[in-house]
Amino acid sequence: MKLYASKISGLGYYVPENIVTNDDLSKVMDTNDAWIQERTGIQERRHVAPGDGNTTTSMGVKAAEIAIERSGVAKEDIDFVVFATLSPDYYFPGPGVLVQKELGLRTVGALDVRNQCSGFIYAISVADQFIKTGMYKNVLVIGSELHSKGLDMTTRGRGVSVIFGDGAGAAVLSRTEEEGKGILSTHLHSEGAHAEELALTAPGMGKRWVNDIVTDNDPDDVSYYPYMNGQFVFKNAVVRFSEVIMEGLQTNNLAVSDIDMLIPHQANLRISQFIQHKFRLTDDHVYNNIQKYGNTTAASVPIALTEAWEQGKVKEGDLVVLAAFGSGFTWGSAIIRW
Repeated sequence: MKLYASKISGLGYYVPENIVTNDDLSKVMDTNDAWIQERTGIQERRHVAPGDGNTTTSMGVKAAEIAIERSGVAKEDIDFVVFATLSPDYYFPGPGVLVQKELGLRTVGALDVRNQCSGFIYAISVADQFIKTGMYKNVLVIGSELHSKGLDMTTRGRGVSVIFGDGAGAAVLSRTEEEGKGILSTHLHSEGAHAEELALTAPGMGKRWVNDIVTDNDPDDVSYYPYMNGQFVFKNAVVRFSEVIMEGLQTNNLAVSDIDMLIPHQANLRISQFIQHKFRLTDDHVYNNIQKYGNTTAASVPIALTEAWEQGKVKEGDLVVLAAFGSGFTWGSAIIRW
């Protein structure tokens, strides 16, 4: 069976207009700019504003429209949709089908990926496999998150709530005939033993469903807010980031010195800086924008990749490495020859 190759033919992103600074957060919880920047590197993030019409789906649609236009692929030639998010508009159905409707696509398949921080890497890998095997020619991949409506915006929740922001990024993957170009390989992993170290456990059928929450009406029940064991997550992240980046390079007989641009998931600036220092990469070889947007989970890699490309930091022939680690624990990398 002939195997094809896939390339990223178009990129786009969208973030809400509403900017929330660290000083803004200090007015609703016991925190301050210095505390947040020291621990995360974040200076501000975007949150949807009441009445602005932004949803996980609508932000994904806006990012997708830009990516499709830049790709040169007509909407009627999109064969499949892969939507990565942890914050869908509805518990079910997922946002993939809503995107198919809002974009006016044919009745193509739509798949939702629930892999949180590594969601976009997983989604890219799924799209790449569909194209490699010849099943599809053009796949729309979206990562979109609306965190702000689900965060504990009080002092109780500050350890998590100051980190996250809202936004969306999208890519169109298309079949290519160019040798040695496009997605060279993807690498995916998980370690469910640590799943609850970074999790939101309710509502969920396993522990607390809606009925339990409504019946108890307990204002101290924090099970429906995200929980994170920050130090444990950090220690695992720096190890898994390094491993999966090296796995991708070695698979393609490449070295760290071959990397032209590393786009890490924007989880924490300290994690990115640790990896940059370990691999002895310069500032020109790593792109970070968590300072402006916070952690946008599945949206962070496509937003950062799009910005880097828009700024001319990702060019024809460059070796681009995407890498992510997060809740699950799940992690992955994608090695791309631009």
